[in-house]
Amino acid sequence: MERDFEGRVALVTGASRGIGYQLARQLGARGAHVIALARTVGALEELDDEIKSAGGEAATLVPVDLKDFEALDRLGAAIYERWGKLDVLIGNAGMLGTLSPIGHIKVKTFDEAMATNVTANWRLLRSLDALLRQSDAGRALFLTAAQAHSCTPFWGLQASTKAALEALVRTYAAETQKSSLKVNLADPGPVRTGLRAKAMPGEDPQTVAAPEEIAPALLQLVSTSYPRTGCLYDRLSDDTLDFLASE
Repeated sequence: MERDFEGRVALVTGASRGIGYQLARQLGARGAHVIALARTVGALEELDDEIKSAGGEAATLVPVDLKDFEALDRLGAAIYERWGKLDVLIGNAGMLGTLSPIGHIKVKTFDEAMATNVTANWRLLRSLDALLRQSDAGRALFLTAAQAHSCTPFWGLQASTKAALEALVRTYAAETQKSSLKVNLADPGPVRTGLRAKAMPGEDPQTVAAPEEIAPALLQLVSTSYPRTGCLYDRLSDDTLDFLASE
C-alpha cells in the first residue's frame, strides 16, 4: 500500500467502527500516526492491531465520549506537547438520534444529537485550530448527510444538526482561506454501517457500499495534494460544490 501519509499526524473521531474505523485503518497503513477517538476501548484496540498488522505504527488510542468537552480541550494541549502540530482532522463521529416528527423529539435526544454532531466538532476546532495551522498542509474533513439539504420528513434531527455542522465548517473554511489549511465536507451517501442499519432496518446491507470501499475517496480530500477548501463532496454523484467560489 502506498505510504502517502508518511509522517503525518491524523486524528479521527468515531474510529472504532464503520467509516471512521476504515479511515483510521487506511491512514495508519499508509504511514500516518493515527490518534483514534471512540468510546469503546476494545474496538480501539482491534483498530490498533489492524494498523500494526498492515505495517503501520501503533496508534494513539483515546477512549472518550465526545460530549466530554473538557476532555476535548485537554486533547489539544496533549497533542501540542507531543507533536506540536496536527496534519489531519476527520470529524466522522455522528449520532442519528431518532426518526420522528419534529414535535415528538425528546428534549434529551435533541440535546445529545446537537452535542455530538455540532458542539463536539466546534470544541474540536477550538482545541485543535492552532495545531492545524502549524502543519505545512493541514487538512480537516467533516462528514455530513443529504438530509441537511433535503429536509426529509421525520429526519429533522439529522437534518438540523448536519445543516448546523455544515454552516460551522463552511465558516471555518472561509476564515482560513488564506492559509495552507484546507477544510471540507463530504457526504458519503448510503454506507453499510450500524447507523444506516438503525435508520433503514429493512434494507439489504449488501445493496449499499461498505466502509472500506468508500474510504479511499474520502482520504483523497485530506491528502497534501488536495488543493480545494470550502467544498462539499457528494460521493454518489462524484460532484464537488465549491461554496467559497460561489459566494
